[in-house]
Amino acid sequence: MNPENDPLLQPFQLKHLRLKNRMMITSHEPAYPEDGMPKAKYRAYHVERAKAGIALTMTAGSATVSRDSPPVFNNILAYKDEVVPYLKDMVDACHEHGTAVMIQLTHLGRRTGWNKGDWLPALSPSHEREAAHRAFPKKMEDWDIARIKGDYVAAAQRMQAAGMDGLEIQAYGHLMDQFWSPLTNHLDAPYGGSMDNRLRFTFEVLADIRKAVGPDFILGVRYTGDEDLPGGFGPQEGLEISKRLKDSGLIDFLNVVRGHIDTDAGLTDLIPVQGMRSSPHLEFAGAIRAATGFPTFHAAKIQDVTTARFAIESGKLDMVGMTRAHMADPHIVHKMIQGREDTIRPCVGANFCLDRIYQGGEAYCLHNPATGRELTMPHSIPRALLKRKVVVVGAGPAGVEAARVASARGHEVVVLEAANKPGGQIRLTVQSPRRREMIGIIDWRVARCEEAGVQFHYNTLADRERVLAERPDVVIIATGGLPHTEILSSGNELVDSTWDIISGAIKPGKNVLLFDDAGDHAALQAADVVAASGAHLEVMTPDRSFAPEVMAMNLVPYMRSLQKLDVTFTVTYRLSHVERTPDGLLAHVGSDYGGVHQTRLVDQVIINHGTRPLDDLYLDLKADALNTGAVDYDALLAGKPQPHSGDVGQGYQLFRIGDAVSARNTHAAIYDALRLVKDL
Repeated sequence: MNPENDPLLQPFQLKHLRLKNRMMITSHEPAYPEDGMPKAKYRAYHVERAKAGIALTMTAGSATVSRDSPPVFNNILAYKDEVVPYLKDMVDACHEHGTAVMIQLTHLGRRTGWNKGDWLPALSPSHEREAAHRAFPKKMEDWDIARIKGDYVAAAQRMQAAGMDGLEIQAYGHLMDQFWSPLTNHLDAPYGGSMDNRLRFTFEVLADIRKAVGPDFILGVRYTGDEDLPGGFGPQEGLEISKRLKDSGLIDFLNVVRGHIDTDAGLTDLIPVQGMRSSPHLEFAGAIRAATGFPTFHAAKIQDVTTARFAIESGKLDMVGMTRAHMADPHIVHKMIQGREDTIRPCVGANFCLDRIYQGGEAYCLHNPATGRELTMPHSIPRALLKRKVVVVGAGPAGVEAARVASARGHEVVVLEAANKPGGQIRLTVQSPRRREMIGIIDWRVARCEEAGVQFHYNTLADRERVLAERPDVVIIATGGLPHTEILSSGNELVDSTWDIISGAIKPGKNVLLFDDAGDHAALQAADVVAASGAHLEVMTPDRSFAPEVMAMNLVPYMRSLQKLDVTFTVTYRLSHVERTPDGLLAHVGSDYGGVHQTRLVDQVIINHGTRPLDDLYLDLKADALNTGAVDYDALLAGKPQPHSGDVGQGYQLFRIGDAVSARNTHAAIYDALRLVKDL
């Protein structure tokens, strides 16, 4: 579409603030703060997206206003004065690129842990516990209410002092919404009971903030318009709340979501993951805008430009949030303006970003390892000073990333792949209907490689002679691995791998034991296949928790499917050995805790224990390589080229990446490639 006519690229006037287009990054906490402060890493993340043309970046999902709202997501500590200069540095840098900057303030209420921060009691308008964070909150007293209102005001003043263009108050799942919801507000009047009373705290906070910051500072509320929860408030009450917020004259925009976040399942419905419907709440948000006629923002799995364009062109939204999409590709706006929309790196919905946060890690994109690493990893690949011949063996995610980066560096690149198409383990992954979006990881990279003239040779089982025939300067082994199932004391020949089941090479039995000793997607994908066949299935793990590598939000769709099919889940038990009997396979089960022996009589045993590297070719090439396969970790981590001797054409450096080194995951494989090849 011509940028001049593109609805997404038209400006939007919000009060006195002119936003240069209709795309925004909604408030989210990528967990990059250091000591609660948004330092260089945080700044670089937002500035990268500002440079590329985003109109509004909304920083700091859940910047916390009070000490008794301890930061379970490594939140920004908005209650500290020292936050101001750090935020000002970030705001000023984004403003240089014409990007507006706002921030989200909150008190988490019961959505935190009792043993976090200063170990102050969690609190809420009731004693009702939130399942996700497990704290039993104190029921708030009058002095808590007065104190926290003051904390909101002080935090807002800090944000204004930092040069922010505005802020929004978070009101879904956190303290504000805990006041709103009948499920979590058990206070007496004046703050509990009727809707008027349940909203009182919010409007008092907004009024106090408005008085403190003046009429020009932009204020908004990000809130749920429908808890979608038995006993909670529904869409009609949500519409009434929306109208009251507008009519109050205290705020300038609504940022609406739908659902609840007190459980993993609720959070996943509100922020959908891979395999779930795209933009599921867009119509709902559009109905709020139509009913209020008020500036309305919204985000929930709006991961592609076409959907975002429809949201604006149809009048459903005034500003469309594309947060995870901009984690996958921070340069979306720039590419649209240049007419290169087809080169946007797609968000595949893997949700590695959010799931890592909820496990206490930093947000990283499965698909783009430069996100969150802007200080060390490039989003745009620099050209090399010296052109070299690079041979990549293997066209899985590590291999095609290595080829993409090497070709972007200006090198001559040849890829040798044994299969008839690229993809590696991703081709196996996409056999699952809910994970078909993952193919975007491969398709996007192959398209960039083809644009750069990379030569792909499929159906080529590379050996030493074939590789050396290319006269390479650099050889990168990205051959991946194969399932490792020989983990039993006896009976290893009687078991199948998860890959056998997912690929369809072996059919499920009728009574199946799946032993998962890796905790990743492969076990659950195989379980889906087995359970859907009508088999009786038990999934067993020696871990104390189930599928830890899949993580919370990605686990939700699997569990919804598998529980309906009456799958049994058994934790803390280990399969020791299997024997064949006249009646079937007898699986012997013990425990790492000791003193247990059980048996299961089944007709099929499936094992998930990761992969072992396919490294024969690497070992064949190692002795004659200039570096004998060694990686200089000091140079790698410092962002410097790998040292080598010899001129171009006088020998080859040898490296291996991804599962050809050890079993990890897709992000690690891609990161291996980017980190190494960006300096070749």
